[in-house]
Amino acid sequence: MAKVSQRQIVAKIDPSDADAVEAFSPGNNADGTAYFAQATGGEITAAVEKVYDGGQRFPEVLCATADVGDITLTRHYDKDRDSAFLAKIRHHIGNVFYTVTFSELNCDLESLSNMRQYNNALLVGLTEPDSDASSGAPASYSLTFSVGPITALS
Repeated sequence: MAKVSQRQIVAKIDPSDADAVEAFSPGNNADGTAYFAQATGGEITAAVEKVYDGGQRFPEVLCATADVGDITLTRHYDKDRDSAFLAKIRHHIGNVFYTVTFSELNCDLESLSNMRQYNNALLVGLTEPDSDASSGAPASYSLTFSVGPITALS
């Protein structure tokens, strides 16, 4: 079974509202893809309650509902591609929804299959590109999404 590198797992976003597609769509990369450079989060956890009856050495564990953590997508800032997009969404943090799709690529970085998808993910954060006069590293920005359930993909 072949291992997959981190660069083979990519994420993209699409506006959930069909009427907002043009206004709230990020631009494509130079190669025509809309993938972000980094993706973090989306961990699934469930809070549990441990109940100790008097004299018990080990607790009884009560189940709870699962929760999916926020997802943060990071992209290197390109003025031509990103400036208009960031200017539009800057004022809509907290009230615009996206579909966040994670895909697995093959070794040639060609689309292989979708891994997971989060529908109606609310954009809850924007981290603007940082500046540093002594650095030549690429500037990047991040978008943070609050998500609900994972959509099953076939």
